[in-house]
Amino acid sequence: MAKRSGAVAVTGGALLALLCPGVATADTAPSEVTGGYAALRFEKQEASLEAAEPAVRGSADRVWFPATGGDVTPETGDADMELGGTALLTSAAGKQLSLSGLTLRLDGGTGALHTRTVVAGQSRELDLADVTSGAEPVVRTSGVTWTGLRATLTEDGAALLSAWSGSPFSAGDAFGVLDVTVGTGSAGVGETPGPTPTPAATPAEGKPVEESPAASGPAAPTATVSRAALVAGAEQRVSGEGFVPGEVVLVAIDEDTRYQAVADEEGRVSRTFPVYDTAAEGAHTVELYAVTGGRGAVAEFGVRASE
Repeated sequence: MAKRSGAVAVTGGALLALLCPGVATADTAPSEVTGGYAALRFEKQEASLEAAEPAVRGSADRVWFPATGGDVTPETGDADMELGGTALLTSAAGKQLSLSGLTLRLDGGTGALHTRTVVAGQSRELDLADVTSGAEPVVRTSGVTWTGLRATLTEDGAALLSAWSGSPFSAGDAFGVLDVTVGTGSAGVGETPGPTPTPAATPAEGKPVEESPAASGPAAPTATVSRAALVAGAEQRVSGEGFVPGEVVLVAIDEDTRYQAVADEEGRVSRTFPVYDTAAEGAHTVELYAVTGGRGAVAEFGVRASE
């Protein structure tokens, strides 16, 4: 995506050429969205954010909306995707506002977050927030990732929130930050970036600890860790199997959702994460669960005193 500030940036097509030498970039036909998610980190202190299925709420006012349809053009950074679930805003006075039918549109470095809601008993559709990005999307053979998309209220969005909450909102006020990963149906779907990209899984020390499947369906996912015990501040790796290929999987450490991955063509995921320096001695958990809910697995590991 080109920065609208005038800074020179690598285009999506050039990035694709760098990542995939020999691949022609002249063909800019859109690809169908075959899965993925948009994670919204809410930034309004005047309200709290919850979610209705199939969206799920993580930690720190972050909600994960599955991508249910649309198309994307990696070469240009354009996208038009439908997001499942409903965002539920609750004001300090306890009033709730439902934002459903969410659609994210991107045209290069700018776009809009569109929603449907009910005002005074009447259904209304509007562009809730303008969306901008200062970075290029990460283009893979299997999909595209945008990180740090900033959403700011439109005039319509500000008027809606002001009328609903009784608090003053203005156009341009921060609404939240979006991290988006979508699949495009190609083979070879791999791990996607969380806060930082993680390399492909490699054999690691230690033995898997007890697995605790917690899923429904014919093949319940499983989770294992590479190190049964380690000291605070060390690095741990969790691996999972039994997910649906292309499925977005969230990673929660001690019930705090921090990262995400996408299941590969064999339904496997892997994620390396740091164990905080402040982690208490004793048992800890890491959970892998599908962003759409209902399928997951938990593994345990121990934190011991520094040697």
